Amino acid sequence: MKMVSYIMERTLEKQKMSAVLGQTIKTGIIKSNLVPMFAGLTLAIYTYDIDPSEKVLDTLFALIGSFLVIGAAGTFNNIYDRDIDAIMERTKGRPTVTGEINIQSALWLGILMAVLGIVALAFTTPLAAVLGFLGLFFYVVPYTMLTKRRTIYNTEVGSISGAMPPLIGWAAMTGTLEHPAIAALFIIQVIWQMPHFYAIAIRRHDEYKAARIPMLPVVKGVRRTYIQTNVYLVLLSLTSFLFLPLSLGLTLVALLMNVGWLVLSIYGYKKNKDSEKWAKLLFIYSLIHMTILFSTVIVYSLVGIFILK
Repeated sequence: MKMVSYIMERTLEKQKMSAVLGQTIKTGIIKSNLVPMFAGLTLAIYTYDIDPSEKVLDTLFALIGSFLVIGAAGTFNNIYDRDIDAIMERTKGRPTVTGEINIQSALWLGILMAVLGIVALAFTTPLAAVLGFLGLFFYVVPYTMLTKRRTIYNTEVGSISGAMPPLIGWAAMTGTLEHPAIAALFIIQVIWQMPHFYAIAIRRHDEYKAARIPMLPVVKGVRRTYIQTNVYLVLLSLTSFLFLPLSLGLTLVALLMNVGWLVLSIYGYKKNKDSEKWAKLLFIYSLIHMTILFSTVIVYSLVGIFILK
């Protein structure tokens, strides 16, 4: 019985440690960013008619490197933001706030992941490693340290690092960023982040206000956020045509999803007097939008690689 009890205690300890590490490096964000990275990677293989059997190791290094770099960015963000995280309901349980992981350990974890991640990406192409470093740098310095607490344009600054994954995937396979298709993936993901995070900011308005983070709806109000959301959704719809040189099908899927988001924003705002309901509607659609769009790119690419060629 003592042996069984010991084994159970050790298992629970390992599960707790795994959960602490997962929250520290933000595994949810890592997983959501690996999808666009893989979309850029597979689209590059298809576009340039690359033999996938020659890129197995590069694909593995791209996945590992991206995982580590994104995890490092999340860790550094958790360390720097632990004072405001303690104020906000959705973040006050993070290990860097509760003390379940000490700051020195978290710092070394972030450094180790950053170094190993960039090295792993360098095994694919130098450009992929540079992009991995830039994504990490933009998230930690210009966004987390310089703009998040100072300006309503923090979301725009943070969107640069958030849109790096498809570039990394593409560069890992080709070593270049010359095709308009990868520009489409990058620009779409940059613009996508504004209405997505505006919706979160409206739903968490009181928390951001308490933490004194100048999100757009906190500083300028919901009406201004509604207008700016629609401006970005119009721009997002126009970016659909960047897919046209590559595929009419991808262009139509992107256009349908983007215009649908714009229509939903306008209709939902007029119908719902409760701004939180409108924001929740847009937030849910943003997740569906990104899932469908990048999944379509991946499926399109894989079909082209393994079936049509």
